[in-house]
Amino acid sequence: MQREKIIVRTSIIGIVANLLLAGFKAFTGLAVHSIAITLDAVNNLSDALSSVVTIIGTKLAGKSPDKKHPFGYGRIEYLSSMIVSAIVLYAGMTSLVESVKKIIRPVHADYSVLSLVIMGVAVAAKIVLGLYVQRTGRKVNSGALTASGADALFDAILSSSVLASAVVYIVFKLPLEAFVGVVISCFIIKSGIEMICETLDDIIGKRTDAALSRQIKQLIAEEHEVRGAYDLIISNYGPNKNYASVHIELPDTMTVKEVDSLTRRIERNVFKETGIVLTAVGVYSFNTSNDEAARIQNEVRKIVLRHDWALQTHGFYVDLERKILRFDTVLSFAISQEEAIKTLSEEVGTAFPDYALQIAPDVDVSE
Repeated sequence: MQREKIIVRTSIIGIVANLLLAGFKAFTGLAVHSIAITLDAVNNLSDALSSVVTIIGTKLAGKSPDKKHPFGYGRIEYLSSMIVSAIVLYAGMTSLVESVKKIIRPVHADYSVLSLVIMGVAVAAKIVLGLYVQRTGRKVNSGALTASGADALFDAILSSSVLASAVVYIVFKLPLEAFVGVVISCFIIKSGIEMICETLDDIIGKRTDAALSRQIKQLIAEEHEVRGAYDLIISNYGPNKNYASVHIELPDTMTVKEVDSLTRRIERNVFKETGIVLTAVGVYSFNTSNDEAARIQNEVRKIVLRHDWALQTHGFYVDLERKILRFDTVLSFAISQEEAIKTLSEEVGTAFPDYALQIAPDVDVSE
């Protein structure tokens, strides 16, 4: 709830500031016949619209989970981030078209000292606003706010360029503002595309952050019974709404009661330190007191890891009485699971023809 209030408050500040800047710039642009200043005013209006979208998206994403959407509505924020990014892209394309038109059919501006002062104040205001919104967006993990802040900083660069071209025109009589508008428009378009791609990554699903993955596995490995943590998968349902599953290796001598106590302790520790909810903790057992099992494991590991596409083996267990050998292999994306399992089954099966094999392929989803 506190996060939502911060985002809404910051967005309202952005709306008010952009509307004021748009009014000043529109008046100045029309008064001195400057297409660059007028387009800058339009850009401020698009920023105000972005803030409105951010508020709506945050309010909708803050709805409580229900039977239809048990994981909540947090991913709506990614849709609002996408809309903000599209607005930035549209503003850049519109500015580019208008700037090119003014290169083809130039209109000479009539700058005054007052117009230059207004532009200077606008630049300073945009820098302060952009840094504030971007910093707040990163603090509360809001993609829409971060995108709006980045757009505001680009606007400051745009306004600075317009101001510089005005000074050049006054001193040297060189009309550069349309050309400056083209250059800055290209930067705004590039920024919009990058923001869209970044938001798409969140919507599609991306690889777990390596540092976070290592932190979680380290927390789990601190339990002395755990020999290793594997197959960590983190599912994201919106900013700061993450659910995860993991497999751990435990000795085959532990009782169900002991495993239950251990996994619940792991779940509490991970949530306390990272805020991530472990929804499932699977268990691999490993042989604890058999030299023959250790020999077979070492031999199997050598066979598997001689392939570049086999990144790791874990969850190894051999039942010497029933002649069953099972393990998981983490595969790179360079090979299909079917081809990899076929190859490993043939090679391990040749080395241990008396054993029934159970080889499970794992996807390389985390560090």
